[in-house]
Amino acid sequence: MSNLQIHQIRNATIIITYKNKRFLIDPWLMPKDYMAGFEAGVNSHIRQPRVELPISIEKIVDVDAVILTHYHPDHWDEFAAKAINKNISFFVQSEIDKDIIEKLGFKDIRVISENGTDFEGIKLYKTNCQHGKREIIKPLCESFGMPYDSMGVVFKSENNKTLYVAGDTIWCSEVKEAIDKFQPEIIVINACGATVLNGERIIMNADDVKEIASYSKNSKIVASHMGTVSHLTVTRDDIKNLKLENVIVPDDNQILNF
Repeated sequence: MSNLQIHQIRNATIIITYKNKRFLIDPWLMPKDYMAGFEAGVNSHIRQPRVELPISIEKIVDVDAVILTHYHPDHWDEFAAKAINKNISFFVQSEIDKDIIEKLGFKDIRVISENGTDFEGIKLYKTNCQHGKREIIKPLCESFGMPYDSMGVVFKSENNKTLYVAGDTIWCSEVKEAIDKFQPEIIVINACGATVLNGERIIMNADDVKEIASYSKNSKIVASHMGTVSHLTVTRDDIKNLKLENVIVPDDNQILNF
């Protein structure tokens, strides 16, 4: 069994080493305070990212493949587009996102299938998300000209632990279905409780973390997407203070080995 490693970079940007291949997830590489807070979110007066990258961009982009869970401005930026090798294997959720990334000059873009997409002996599966309650947040996103959909990704291969990167989602039936179907030993969740002006969370908050930790008791759960965006409402300490035995809250630049 090869080592499975999760390197928390910043926000949802992580590097996953799986079956000796390095996957860069959601590269958001701009410097601290580069971007205004989100108008539709709480704390819009706070600039973001709130913290600097913990290591150099050159080190971050030294990977075998990139996965973009969705095209939102806290998951992808012009710094990533400029720094990443245009010939790299690049995985997205839809033909729409594929077209966007293709226009930036990337040559090898693949849409991950719900039925599984092969890469170097690894099977990648797309899973569904609710990036906030669909009936409330989807129309809000569309009013801002921003796509709503996001995906999660499951990594599977023989003789390796199954990893589920849940993506930008709240606790919902789609996440339960992914857990039931794939029985992942490790789950990465985005958990800073990012909240929009109507009070709705658009990713997991502390209550969602408790729900997934209880539902998937035998999984190790890694809380990512912490401490960085303007519209967060949950801190690392908030998650740590839940004292959930199966939840890990890595700091930026922390490497977890499984």
